[in-house]
Amino acid sequence: MPKIRIVTDSGARFSNPRLIKHYPVTILPNQIEIDGHGYSEGIDLGTEAALQLISSQKTPPKIIPPSINDFAQVFARLSYHYDLVISIHPSRELSDSWRHGRLAAQQVAGPCDIAVVDSQSLCAGQGMLIRAAARAVQEAAAEAVIQAVRGAVKRIYSVYCVGQTDWLRFNKIMTPSHAVLSSRLGIKPFVSLEEGKFIVIGKAQTRAQAVERLVEFLAEFTAFDDAVILQRGKTISDDTRLLQDRLALEFPGQHFPFTTPSAAMAAYLGTAVTGVAVLEKAAEGLDNGF
Repeated sequence: MPKIRIVTDSGARFSNPRLIKHYPVTILPNQIEIDGHGYSEGIDLGTEAALQLISSQKTPPKIIPPSINDFAQVFARLSYHYDLVISIHPSRELSDSWRHGRLAAQQVAGPCDIAVVDSQSLCAGQGMLIRAAARAVQEAAAEAVIQAVRGAVKRIYSVYCVGQTDWLRFNKIMTPSHAVLSSRLGIKPFVSLEEGKFIVIGKAQTRAQAVERLVEFLAEFTAFDDAVILQRGKTISDDTRLLQDRLALEFPGQHFPFTTPSAAMAAYLGTAVTGVAVLEKAAEGLDNGF
């Protein structure tokens, strides 16, 4: 079996962060710039502290991905010990991380192959792809692992109910007039990640409507390889508990863990967000290396 290592940045979120420690993954920290101060995500500032600080600001934080040099140094070091490095990044439409990784890979010479993958996702979706890659590493040859990871990119879907519209307007996800009107009417927009970009796909006016919309979204899938609820805070929220109860009726036996937004996600949608990310099960006969 080839020796394979996965590289990513700290914007990925996992339903059980402790499990990822058992996978062959190297995580480089993003820099979070808030009110003129810079923090290394996960080092200077933990998840809860980052979200609390972000929520107190009037404008979104600036998320600075690892630099070309950061990735190049890691790739060069790993190239001495591994046959293949798979570098998994947030959507290139939302971050420079993929571009930095691609340029860094071009600088590293040697027998180790470096595959730079745009997850076309963010946060929990990015984390799902890393878990999928880690499982594939244990079961398949190098080329099959790359194919499995790239195939899984097309099977990640996510939708989020956003409690505040200010940052949707700031990030040009909503027009100023729609954002102001939604805020005045108490309407919560629903956004989805499609082809790596956030787009508004609907709305909800009550908590019950929001939960129902999320259930309807998941009901479109016949089977999952992975599914994660996104919520604000480490302690399960009332909305998440209600959603889990509804999903238990729709999908008996299916587990729906939850996690919190990354700073990268919060920079686009704010911290008042509830949503779900799904890795759809591959059709029978496809992604056999997975």
